[in-house]
Amino acid sequence: MRNIKMILEYDGTRYHGWQRQGDMVTIQKILEESISTITQEDIRVIGSGRTDAGVHAINQVANFITSSKIEVRNLLNGINSLLPLDVVVKELIETDKAFHARYNAKCKVYLYQIYNRPVRSALYRHNAWFIREPLDIGRLKEAALLLKGTFDFSSFCAANCGIKSHIRTVKNIDIEMNHRGMMKICIEADGFLKYMVRNIVGTLVDVGKRKISVTELTGIMEAKDRRRAGITAPAHGLFLKEVRY
Repeated sequence: MRNIKMILEYDGTRYHGWQRQGDMVTIQKILEESISTITQEDIRVIGSGRTDAGVHAINQVANFITSSKIEVRNLLNGINSLLPLDVVVKELIETDKAFHARYNAKCKVYLYQIYNRPVRSALYRHNAWFIREPLDIGRLKEAALLLKGTFDFSSFCAANCGIKSHIRTVKNIDIEMNHRGMMKICIEADGFLKYMVRNIVGTLVDVGKRKISVTELTGIMEAKDRRRAGITAPAHGLFLKEVRY
């Protein structure tokens, strides 16, 4: 038996997220079907984590077990020949049998894109949140510093999160904006709660719009109440950028 590690890129616009959900079109479903066709086996793909409906990935990591003796290069080409154009396997690596894409992950990095201009973009409509009102990036950066560290992130977790512990460690938050008005927010943490990145971004946007002050962010976190935080940012601006092992 061989354990194959995969690095994936996908546009999540037309998918119901990563995880298999009956007959719904998901990333996991089309991957398993494509790999099973090539190997003639019943393949189950393990992802580093779930991405929600509409969320994209630059470097999602997954693995699967196979008894196929097809060379990795031919396996890569065969799988990609069956996948739709909005999903691609960037790399296949035969790895240690103990490797598990989810359980071995040490941390993840998510990227959120905001297109902050007076006029919307036709090209970025599926991969950035369009916000017409100017955002104060200095205030966003100041507020982001308050989120770094180990905290209870209940205020940024979906109401139906279903996880007992909401303690997570945010290792870094980096915010940049180029001259074209594209703001990139990168968040690195040892784990993420459901909608955590999108809820953090929605709250930071309120800070950037001066709807809430920077100091209020501390109170929002301490409240451990989702109703105190900002809106959930749209899924289409979010990318799984990197998984670190």
